[in-house]
Amino acid sequence: MGVLRLQLPTDPRWVNIVEKNIEEILTDHAWCEQKAATNAITIITNNSEHQDLVVDLLALAKEEIDHFEQVHNIIIKRGLKLGRERKDDYVNELYQYMKRSADGSRVSGLVERLLFSAMIEARSCERFKVLSENIQDEELAVFYRELMESEAGHYTTFITYARKYGEGIDVEKRWREWLEFEESIISNYGKGETIHG
Repeated sequence: MGVLRLQLPTDPRWVNIVEKNIEEILTDHAWCEQKAATNAITIITNNSEHQDLVVDLLALAKEEIDHFEQVHNIIIKRGLKLGRERKDDYVNELYQYMKRSADGSRVSGLVERLLFSAMIEARSCERFKVLSENIQDEELAVFYRELMESEAGHYTTFITYARKYGEGIDVEKRWREWLEFEESIISNYGKGETIHG
C-alpha cells in the first residue's frame, strides 16, 4: 500500500463500526498517543548514546503528547469522558514478535524496537487515512487527515534510524519479515471500535 508497504488494507466498513461509538474510538486513540510517547521515551532511555536519535525522538514524543491533548480536547468539547486505558491486542502481538526476533544484542534490540514502532505508525497512519476518507463527522475527518500526515513522518523516522544504526543487520530483510508477520495477524482486526481493533 504505497510508501507504507502494508500488505493488507483496512476494509472501509470498519468506519461504520467506529461511528457507532465515537467515545470509544476517541478514548482508545488518546491512549494510543500516550503509549506512542512512552515508547519513544523508552527508546531514548535505552539508546541515549545516539544524540541525533534522542533529539528526534524527543520531538516525536512531544508531538505524540500533543496529539493526546488534542484528542482529549475533542472528548471534552463533545461532552464525553476519557475512559480507562485499553488493552491493544494488535500491539501486544507485535510486541511479542519483537521480543522473539531480537537476538540479545543491543543493536538487534534497537532495530527490532524501531521496526516495531514503525509498524504501529504505518498501520495507524493507514487507519487514520481510512477514517479521514470515510467518516461522516466532518471535524473528525479533517482531524484524522492531519494526523495521518504526522504518523507517516513518524514511520519514516523509525525506519530511517533502524537503517542508520542497524550495523550488521539486513534491515530491509527484517522489515519485509515484519510486513509479512503483520499481514498474518491484521486480518484478525478491523472489527472493533479501536484504532487497531
